[in-house]
Amino acid sequence: MPTVETNGITMNYEEAGSGDPLLMIMGITAPGAVWEAHCEAWQGDFRCIMPDNRGVGDTDKPEGDYSSEMFADDYAGLMDALGIQKARVVGVSMGSIIAQQLMLRHQDKVQSAVLMCPWARCDAYAKSVFKHMADCKAALSPADFMEWIQLLIFTKPFWDNPEAYESLLDGRKDAEEAENPQPLEALKSQAAACVNHDVFDQLGNISHPCLVIGGKDDIFTPLWMGEEVAAGIPNCDQHFYDNAGHAFHWECMDDFNPRVLKWLKAH
Repeated sequence: MPTVETNGITMNYEEAGSGDPLLMIMGITAPGAVWEAHCEAWQGDFRCIMPDNRGVGDTDKPEGDYSSEMFADDYAGLMDALGIQKARVVGVSMGSIIAQQLMLRHQDKVQSAVLMCPWARCDAYAKSVFKHMADCKAALSPADFMEWIQLLIFTKPFWDNPEAYESLLDGRKDAEEAENPQPLEALKSQAAACVNHDVFDQLGNISHPCLVIGGKDDIFTPLWMGEEVAAGIPNCDQHFYDNAGHAFHWECMDDFNPRVLKWLKAH
């Protein structure tokens, strides 16, 4: 796997396709490889770059709390190391807060951004969810923790679909057999970045074309969070799926992949 030195860490990344660069930033607990099904749809038009965030996968996992600013600086350094002056960005969940900071701190490096299930600040509910996530990881087996995550991010229609349900079972099995699971302390470090992210008063300073996209039935990062981000960024496009949750990009993939591709090609 290729790596670069950036912001004091060694960052692992994968890439596929050719064309203009597309940074694909994953969420809490997940390595960049989780983008695979979306990369397959986009790599014909873009050079898809899928890093492991600080604290997960084969990227370094230094001790201490992380921040969305720190993550953004990681990505700015990655771009410099790869000789990329400007890129489109797609960020999901924690990846969306990193994308926000990348636009605020390194605005010349971003052409446009798709912010998936984003938030600009955490309320008491969200802070409790992230704390409980760490508590569950500490107490549960890897398979049981993955089931808890699945309960948080997928909605009833997905669970009721036999083929989709089999994929949930496969996900738990993969978690149990993972060769490089995320350590508890690294999850806590990532969660600190999620909880402390607060750019509500800075959203108006984002001048890049943005698309906020999510699920109306998201219980992890509820609809109001995405709507608040979309309302705060000038001239921001938005789309929210009915009967879909935090993992809307899996639940609605047949629409999501071409919709985002069309938007990226236009912006």
